[in-house]
Amino acid sequence: MNRSFVVPITLCILVGCTTSRPHTDEALFSHFVYNGHDAVYDQNPLTSPSQAYNPILPGWHSDPSVCADGKGNYYLVTSTFGLYPGVPLYHSRDLMNWRQVGSILTRPEQLPLDGQNIGKEGIYAASIFYNPGNATYYMITTNMGRMTHEYKPGTLVVKTADPESDWSDPVYLENMGGIDPSMFFDEDGRAYVLYCRMHNRECPGHNSIIMQEYDLEADSVITSTAKVIADKGAKPADQPMCLEGPHLYKANGYYYLLCAEGGTELGHSEVVFRSRDIWGPYVAWDKNPILTQRTLGERENGVYCTGHADIFQDQDGRWWSTFLGTRMIDGQYENLGRETFLMPLQWTADGWPRILEDGQEVPMVVDIPGAERQAPTFGNFSVIDDFADTELAPYWMTVRNDARDKYSLTESPGALTMRCDSLTASAINSAPAFIGRKLQHHSFDASVHIDFTPTGDNKAGLLLLKSEDRQYFFALAYQDRSPALHVLKISNGGKAEKIASTPVKAIPMDLRISSADGRAFDFAYSHNGEDWIEVASGVPASYLATNVFGTADSYTGTLIGPYATSGLK
Repeated sequence: MNRSFVVPITLCILVGCTTSRPHTDEALFSHFVYNGHDAVYDQNPLTSPSQAYNPILPGWHSDPSVCADGKGNYYLVTSTFGLYPGVPLYHSRDLMNWRQVGSILTRPEQLPLDGQNIGKEGIYAASIFYNPGNATYYMITTNMGRMTHEYKPGTLVVKTADPESDWSDPVYLENMGGIDPSMFFDEDGRAYVLYCRMHNRECPGHNSIIMQEYDLEADSVITSTAKVIADKGAKPADQPMCLEGPHLYKANGYYYLLCAEGGTELGHSEVVFRSRDIWGPYVAWDKNPILTQRTLGERENGVYCTGHADIFQDQDGRWWSTFLGTRMIDGQYENLGRETFLMPLQWTADGWPRILEDGQEVPMVVDIPGAERQAPTFGNFSVIDDFADTELAPYWMTVRNDARDKYSLTESPGALTMRCDSLTASAINSAPAFIGRKLQHHSFDASVHIDFTPTGDNKAGLLLLKSEDRQYFFALAYQDRSPALHVLKISNGGKAEKIASTPVKAIPMDLRISSADGRAFDFAYSHNGEDWIEVASGVPASYLATNVFGTADSYTGTLIGPYATSGLK
């Protein structure tokens, strides 16, 4: 069992020791600690055990999809783009306490990502489903680089009878030239696949939603059945952008088609159509959208960019919605990524689903009847990882592949041994010597104990990673024939700009990166884990952030973790 803990923030203590001296080209990392301490949670304490904070999964958890098996199990997946493993899998019995039980795409044959961009390619919009007809779970998604670089089918399906065990090798679906695929299993045993086709034909952002019947025996689409069931948007005359993210449901004698609309930035929303017949015609609700925050403007601690929703029923028949949103800094940018929110779904008297009325804010607190908080994955919490197991904890991610040839958890038990690799985190091929976890708070501190004697171009330390071209590296390096700590700003093509530097003598040490409010990062080191010496402060966090006005170079959030390289000059 991996000794990785989620603990109350007041109990987090950093200690560090390593069991053996590393080789000169290796760094030993131990006792990684992450503390989240956003003031908004302290200022708004929960008053009931059945209350949870939104986002229910903070930090980068984009494009959430949930399925229920009718036996009290709920599984949730999100997108991973160019990171490995692909598609984290969360399980809950009560919709409040979510535990990552692994990931779905964990083998090279399931997840070919070499040559793909970390934040703009890879695995898009994963969706998970349970088919009671054959007691099988399905996950469908798009590998963008396979489609755009290799000109091969990018939509893939994997399946399993047990979601917490191995999933099948992917089946790539022919004649599916689009994104955001989803599935629907009807009561008569038939199955369907829906996806978004991007045209930009009659207006910018002109998309269509296409549906095809799915052959469960052959795991293929029946191409002759393909039909456009929604086009241009809920109000085509307004020329809305990017009708996408389709999901189909059956309730109240209708088929309901939910779609995202308006792009995934400030104009994002969720709209609904319905039809008595599965093939349509689908009529848009005249009170659309059923979810948006675009009319609310800038707000302190506000939620923005909401959309890409999924809805489902719980064990007691209550309807719920999950969707993505962002918590921006000063209404301008965010570096946590798109997060997962949970809210009850309401039905109007005439049978339309609604998440929020226009003008209503996404609430910070959601009540989940019958649930009771355990070790929280929301609000403020701490995580301590002592690297005591032979496998990484499931929240760690690497770039493009598993990078097992770059690190070891067995060479020095109780530590992560990482070799200084010539590949950098700016390269577009293969995987650098880096593991990262998601930033989940604007106000945080993350620290690690490092034992490393730098020589030549070898560098090791903590990396903040947004994309190939946007990184901060807190590196123990070799300078003027002695060790030094550098704060490096990594930009286009892996260019390293030295922001700050200080010579150091005593090694090992603890490295810490922190932020008071999400606007800036501070970099410090310590020889005892208590007294910290500042190397740089006030380093702009906006450099790693996604600009909501369309200049984002990554759909991911920010990762932080150990990194070792000889490739930066």
